[in-house]
Amino acid sequence: MKRTIERHLNILEFTLASLLRRRGKNLSLLAMYLLVIFMLASLQFFVSALKREAAVILADAPDMVVQRLMAGRQDLVPTEYATGIAGIRGVTAVRPRLWGYYYDALNGANYTIMADEQQAAGLPRAAIGAGVARARTLAVGDLLPLISYNKTPVMLEVGSIFPSSSDLIAADMVVISPAQFHTLFNFPEGQATDLAVTVRNPKELPTVAAKIATLFPDSRPILKSEIQRTYQSIFDWRGGMTLMVLSAALLSFIIFAWDKATGLSAEERKEIGILKSIGWETSDVLLLKFWEGTVISLTAFLLGVVLAYGHVFFLSAPLFAQALKGWSVIYPRFQLVPVVDAYQLAVLFFLTVVPYTTATVIPCWRAATTDPDAAMRY
Repeated sequence: MKRTIERHLNILEFTLASLLRRRGKNLSLLAMYLLVIFMLASLQFFVSALKREAAVILADAPDMVVQRLMAGRQDLVPTEYATGIAGIRGVTAVRPRLWGYYYDALNGANYTIMADEQQAAGLPRAAIGAGVARARTLAVGDLLPLISYNKTPVMLEVGSIFPSSSDLIAADMVVISPAQFHTLFNFPEGQATDLAVTVRNPKELPTVAAKIATLFPDSRPILKSEIQRTYQSIFDWRGGMTLMVLSAALLSFIIFAWDKATGLSAEERKEIGILKSIGWETSDVLLLKFWEGTVISLTAFLLGVVLAYGHVFFLSAPLFAQALKGWSVIYPRFQLVPVVDAYQLAVLFFLTVVPYTTATVIPCWRAATTDPDAAMRY
């Protein structure tokens, strides 16, 4: 056992010296290898982190959202629907929700306007997202002027600003009272945007949804699990589209790496011939080339993963943020919580490190089995 370890250490030492002698070729290969690992690992980290953020946010979502459809499009829901749904066995609460979108021509941004009963008392004070505050240069106590659908001004006093840590969901949000919401949008009384339904037993959600659809044929119940799957699919789709953009660079690297790994230069063939002539066995030569491939691929993999981790979780992934988070004038700024999927890293390892390391051994086996004199005369 001790002799085996010493043998591997000696060959590894010789491998490092051999790599340094051809540093130009090996550094160029390492740089390309590192770039590909970095891009793929960054994409993997970023998609996993966004999916986790979405799962955390949707954990507090209603058990079910009931919308009303008119000609296949979402329409306002009569609040009388809430009374009928509340009478279904298993339903513990039904809450009409008022929300919509407001286009601000001043900066070309869309705000998400929500009504909250807690904002009804006192002065017309609004709670706004950090993105809205940045876009309009607002602080607590300032006025946020909006124009209603009746072309009358609605002056909202900023009562609070959501913290930057909530930017993923609240960057473009403006929370006002129901009375202000009706005034701003000329919203009809007795109507709601949708209904938030709470069910006592989550296992009964499909049954309750079927009863709602039977009771109100023009309604569309949407389960919490369906919303979660939709968000997961969106991020998977965006990640796949980004991967397709990177596929050209990935294919170029595969061709380059395969050419470098399978094509031995005259200097390398001569080196193998010299090693064979001084007593190296074929297994020793193969072990030497195996360690060369391992050192390059493993170094590229480790450095690429570390750089990708810093790129995503410390720099907020500037290379992928626009493509995967979506686009908006009011862009959310938030720090992603580190999420590392060991399975996906293992897949990335076996798709990048193992093929290259294996590819370096095949041509060396052919050269190592030839006559040393012929190899040195090559």
